[in-house]
Amino acid sequence: MIESGDRVPLLDVEHLTMRFGGLVAVNDLAFQASDREITAIIGPNGAGKTTVFNCLTGFYKPTVGRLTLRRDGTEFYLEQMDGFRIAREAGVARTFQNIRLFPRMSVLENLMVAQHNTLMRASGFSLAGLLGLPRYTRAEREALDLARFWLDRVNLTDRADWDAGNLPYGAQRRLEIARAMCTRPVLLCLDEPAAGLNARESYELNELLIDIRDRIGIGVLLIEHDMSVVMQISDHVIVLDYGRKISDGDPETVRNDPAVIRAYLGTEEEEELPEEVAEDLPPEMVRALRSFEDRPHEEDGH
Repeated sequence: MIESGDRVPLLDVEHLTMRFGGLVAVNDLAFQASDREITAIIGPNGAGKTTVFNCLTGFYKPTVGRLTLRRDGTEFYLEQMDGFRIAREAGVARTFQNIRLFPRMSVLENLMVAQHNTLMRASGFSLAGLLGLPRYTRAEREALDLARFWLDRVNLTDRADWDAGNLPYGAQRRLEIARAMCTRPVLLCLDEPAAGLNARESYELNELLIDIRDRIGIGVLLIEHDMSVVMQISDHVIVLDYGRKISDGDPETVRNDPAVIRAYLGTEEEEELPEEVAEDLPPEMVRALRSFEDRPHEEDGH
């Protein structure tokens, strides 16, 4: 894995704010994400994580903020772009909390659909495809090669002809990631990819995401509630609570941040940690929270 050093970040989020009427879902958020790194965005339910993804991928237009993505020496300001251009030109791909495959299409066809724009351009928007011109047949061959590559990476080659809807749940999750990768993104945004997976499937997911980071060399932005996934594979963790960033750093730093522990446990600063809660927590979390309780606290000015 390449160290960040002084590299220009792949994604630069500045002063991101998203309001829905009187509700502030994201409040003045700033963070960076790099290529060849897995950046996790975590936080309690309702913290604003999916809203951040929706802003990055064009589903929402931010109330305030600059979202800069750098690809091949060009800067793309995502807040000014339509969603389809964010995917096609800026190279941002996304999966959702709920699986959104084409269930009646085959596994292979799902991966070919992801390359529709490339094939349509090569076909001259149908004419070259109808006539079987060389530029189209070459593009089609390359699309099939890419689809087969990702079938192999997600261990679905032997199920290429299955209807996607007949795959086991964990295999559908992997297929959805493979489909996103067939768009050749520079930033892959995954919204709770481990949701509903068992321990073996979570392990396979971890291996896949590490492989994407290290072999393909792109940035991965991850929303996840499964802390075993986050802490094992993330290079960088951002924690949100009520739309505000409360922690930002490597997994070990975030794991021991009292503000993070307090956000997840919901404990008040003046309350002691109940013993029955302490028994279920990792020792380092218990020590961090209790050491925080013992400190003198200033009045919160917010």
